[in-house]
Amino acid sequence: MFSKKEGSRPQNRIDSLIGQGTRIEGNLSFTGGLRVDGHVVGNVAGAGDQPSMVVISEQARIEGEIRVSHVVINGTVAGPVHALEYLELQSKAKVTGDVHYKKMEIQVGAVVEGNLVHRDSEYAADRVVSLKKAAD
Repeated sequence: MFSKKEGSRPQNRIDSLIGQGTRIEGNLSFTGGLRVDGHVVGNVAGAGDQPSMVVISEQARIEGEIRVSHVVINGTVAGPVHALEYLELQSKAKVTGDVHYKKMEIQVGAVVEGNLVHRDSEYAADRVVSLKKAAD
């Protein structure tokens, strides 16, 4: 009766793990949930039309583009992030690149060196949010 669309719910399980001390070079495509504790040099994308989630832990580093429906970042990302549904930037997150999101949560301490681009399905155009550095 009060159900949400299937695509709007985050993936609540982890199907795959890239462990700490592991380095992967090359593009990564996955379904379901992925947790990254290691280092990925390449693009990370959810496969197919199913909801997917990637969790990037505090120790993790990704050098490449991320394109997943639900993204949780607490580590380092060097490249653009495309959160098709939801993005959570936790307190240790550092993103160098533009961040595209539909819904977003940012905790105190998270850093984004790039543009925040809001994607809204109701509007054809993206809206860019430019942040100004606080005065000392």
